[in-house]
Amino acid sequence: MNHTRRVVLMALFVAIASVLHIVESWIPLPLPIPGIKLGLANIISLITIATFGWRDAIYVVVIRVFLASLFGGILLGPAFAMSMSGAIASTLLMSYAYNAWHSTFSFIGISIIGAVVHGAAQIIMASLVISSLTLLWYLPYLVLLAVPTGWATGMTVAYFLAKAPRSMPKLLQ
Repeated sequence: MNHTRRVVLMALFVAIASVLHIVESWIPLPLPIPGIKLGLANIISLITIATFGWRDAIYVVVIRVFLASLFGGILLGPAFAMSMSGAIASTLLMSYAYNAWHSTFSFIGISIIGAVVHGAAQIIMASLVISSLTLLWYLPYLVLLAVPTGWATGMTVAYFLAKAPRSMPKLLQ
């Protein structure tokens, strides 16, 4: 793949992930626990890991969080730090899981790992921001809710990548 095509595809992935990130923030979830999200932007993160590798996935998530935070009005605040820490940690662990255990774990398993790590990283960052470990009580609830959201995200990625092979080779050349 030539450099220009790669840059265009990365920009497209960043744009799609940013839109998903922003749209997701508008979706109210009827849960008694605040801050729970579906993880729609992580669909693009996992597709990027599978098609381009971990370095490009890190670029996509960092730029996505920066742009979504800029447009969402939370740039450089505590919510930005939480979002960035969750995005980077989950992308790194999903990348490791994909490369080390792809034959063992499906995209669903890898996505669940990412969802759990994302929530854990955000709780750790929030605890650092407020200088208190009391938020760690929240972690079991986040893990419990990360499983179905990670499952849904992983199913979406698996479905997309199963259907995409017909068009992906032309796109990636």
